[in-house]
Amino acid sequence: MREVNPCDTTRAYAFDMWMKAPMPIVTFFKTLDVSRLVRISRRRGLKFNMLMVWCIGKAASQVKEFYMLPVDGKLIQYDSIAVNTIVANRRGEVSSCDIPFSSHLLVFNDDYLRLTGQVAESCSNHDITDSMVVGTSVLASFDIDGAVGMYSGIFNNPFLIWGRYRRRWFRTTLTISFQFHHTQMDGAHAACFLDMLQKEIDTLTI
Repeated sequence: MREVNPCDTTRAYAFDMWMKAPMPIVTFFKTLDVSRLVRISRRRGLKFNMLMVWCIGKAASQVKEFYMLPVDGKLIQYDSIAVNTIVANRRGEVSSCDIPFSSHLLVFNDDYLRLTGQVAESCSNHDITDSMVVGTSVLASFDIDGAVGMYSGIFNNPFLIWGRYRRRWFRTTLTISFQFHHTQMDGAHAACFLDMLQKEIDTLTI
């Protein structure tokens, strides 16, 4: 990771426009068809949430804007991506776990199980500071239509939230919200990412 001059990037105009805006966060909602993830989860004994966050990392890794993030008033360039998930720990509370993204699903699955297990047992967060982290929060027990995250002004990372998936005849759908800092990307980049996310879900093989 390194600081870059915004004027030397495609985000120069966005940096000037949105870096000091009182509310620079944009939220998109999209309903995904996750039928394939549900089938693979059941047939292969893989966690649905792991498959979901892997697809998020895979889609994000293909959008160059994800590798830049405004941090403390500066624009930071990253060489890698991680995906965050919230873990229920042994104290009945929640902890945060960053998982390095690997394009190899089974490698990512091993890291996911190992790191979330460690976090659940230790009740301590696992943070990766040298990767651009895509945040996620899952309310799998609840039927929600979406959520808008609070902008704290501290963390500018892109963030996805979803609840319980829904079965409709022969399809299973999941409504997600995607929150992003306008300095990092524009609406077209965010929409492209969401389209790529659906494509990764539809083409996942194992």
